[in-house]
Amino acid sequence: MTGSTLTVEELDDRVVVTLRRPEARNAINAAMVRELHEVCTVLEERPRLLLLTGGDGVFAAGADIGELRERGRDQALQGINSRLFDRIARLPMPTVAAVDGYALGGGAELAYACDIRLASPAAVFGNPEPGLGILAAAGACWRLRDLLGASVAKQVLLAGRRLDADDAMRLGLVAEVVPTDDLLKRAHALLDRMARSGPLALRLTKLVTDAPGGHPVTDDLAQAILFESSDKSVRMDAFLAGGRS
Repeated sequence: MTGSTLTVEELDDRVVVTLRRPEARNAINAAMVRELHEVCTVLEERPRLLLLTGGDGVFAAGADIGELRERGRDQALQGINSRLFDRIARLPMPTVAAVDGYALGGGAELAYACDIRLASPAAVFGNPEPGLGILAAAGACWRLRDLLGASVAKQVLLAGRRLDADDAMRLGLVAEVVPTDDLLKRAHALLDRMARSGPLALRLTKLVTDAPGGHPVTDDLAQAILFESSDKSVRMDAFLAGGRS
């Protein structure tokens, strides 16, 4: 699966994707969008956890400005980046972004689309799009509000505030700030913990959590499916047997 802009490692329970455009600080271009869609296809056909990170001390410093400069109304209406990030957000199994260095513009929006974010002390999140005469149209205008609240979202989106690792941790954007050398190790440990859960339970928990509005009937239907699963019986039998010993 490895392409011109990504390094992709497929494991039994997870896929690890590293953004690699060092000459452009991992800026997201059309080739990277295409290759990330290919990763999504693989994960939709065989659901697994996803770890997304950036190479060379940068997560992604934005979308490719040279390509954006040439896009017009028709390309905007295609939602080139937003459709990809929505697809990543809707992947069946949980996704983790391990962010080292800049995650700006489209890079920040890619991180926002993941379920959980870890950061190195060098991580910086921001959305400077209005300074280029455009808006953060690939999810930041509503995803960041949902993650951090309207006040902080407007500070980032309207006033150009950048969130360093400490800000991101304090505000809840990232789950943990980890020394750079330990970032991927800690991300894998998080995925290991997730992988010990029932895969169907993880999928349905993510689906219900992301469902707009929420409703008790949705919870009931998802639980009904899990109550009839063999995985539930095996795991509860093992729990009960352990409790008796």
